[in-house]
Amino acid sequence: MKSNIVIFWILTAYLVLVAGVYAVWNHLEGNAFQWPVFVPILLSGALTAFIAFYLGLAKRKQGGQLVEDMEHADIDDGDPEQGEFSPWSWWPLVLAFACSVVVLGLCMSWGFFWLSFFTAPLVLVAVVGWVYEYYRGYFAR
Repeated sequence: MKSNIVIFWILTAYLVLVAGVYAVWNHLEGNAFQWPVFVPILLSGALTAFIAFYLGLAKRKQGGQLVEDMEHADIDDGDPEQGEFSPWSWWPLVLAFACSVVVLGLCMSWGFFWLSFFTAPLVLVAVVGWVYEYYRGYFAR
């Protein structure tokens, strides 16, 4: 976690510096000040500062040292339980396909809105199927 904190603070300094250099350079070129470019770069720096600050607080509160920060730790020392995964499940594929067709219909134009309209129920079916796959059928508990 210590290395993550340092990386985020370096990224914060870099983004704030880039925002300042962009503003000065734009002014020296005689161009109008461009808020839609300066503000997102500066806010990205603020976001990385928030993350670095939060990680610093979390590190201070936990009291110990993470396995990732110990030099003598093995890979399997930091291997917690990840939950359960169903490699046989087709529902993630169905959901990805349905979501991609919905987005495709929205991106094409208003003439293709029907594509999103008729595929949106498939998104709902895929989400319900993925959530309830352990409650019915062959893999029910």
